[in-house]
Amino acid sequence: MAAALLANVLYSSGFVLEKRALAGMPEVSVRRPARLLRHVLGSPLWLAGSAALAAGFGAQLVVYRTLPIAAAQGIFVSGLVLLVLLSARLLREETSGRERYALAAILAALLMVVLSLEDTERVGRSAPYPLVLLVCVPSLAGGVWLYRAAERRAARRHRMPTTGVEYGVAVGLLYGVSSLAVKGVSGCLTGSPPGQALAGLARSPYPYLLLFTGAFGLVMSQAALQRCRASLIVPVCTTVTCLYTAVLGSLSFGEALPGDPVRLALRLAGICLAVGVLLSVPKHDPAPQAPVPAEEFM
Repeated sequence: MAAALLANVLYSSGFVLEKRALAGMPEVSVRRPARLLRHVLGSPLWLAGSAALAAGFGAQLVVYRTLPIAAAQGIFVSGLVLLVLLSARLLREETSGRERYALAAILAALLMVVLSLEDTERVGRSAPYPLVLLVCVPSLAGGVWLYRAAERRAARRHRMPTTGVEYGVAVGLLYGVSSLAVKGVSGCLTGSPPGQALAGLARSPYPYLLLFTGAFGLVMSQAALQRCRASLIVPVCTTVTCLYTAVLGSLSFGEALPGDPVRLALRLAGICLAVGVLLSVPKHDPAPQAPVPAEEFM
């Protein structure tokens, strides 16, 4: 529990620091990844945010060794509250009433998932590699395709300002795969001598999934963070990641659904509510109002 809460603080702080650093940089794009990396790696503030995210990754490894996937995701998502507070305080980002209601509904949905947990739930340690690839490869392709589609729409003239929901979903799919890979790494490093554990890890798909999602996720998330509000894009990304990991991760790693009908209903209702909220979040910010001609005041 302590490691999960620490991960929340580190992840929220890391995203806010990166967003603040990106605000002072020239526009970055996934089409010019070398230029993007040159800008971000030259920013001490961005490096501090990345260090916080890396430390959150370490805390996440500890969590997955001791908690079922659904429980871990329910605790991780509570960090959205801290993220919104930090965004309002440090980034001066404002959320609309509809967005605040959506965030409250997401928190309620994931609380339902946490309440659905049973004391006897088993912590999965391994998953069949073909099943992992069957789940992860289409998700990676879907995330990259959705991001490119959002980029094409954003390039159109006379478009309405985007809130970043599509970017958040795309990056959330990549981070969902990354989260499954982290879970797999934690299982490989548990219960074996170090040399044997590292050899088994090298034969698994998990390090290579982490490399792919780390490289693509870095470039995609930074471009999206620069263009959109962190207080919206990060909650959407986090929700997609949590739902993806809680549902597909639990199935892949053999963590069964609750046997009690009430707990099962809570879990399914929480998942459906979170998906419904994501579908209802506004896709566009209101267009800026044109200035009123001075003669209209005369």
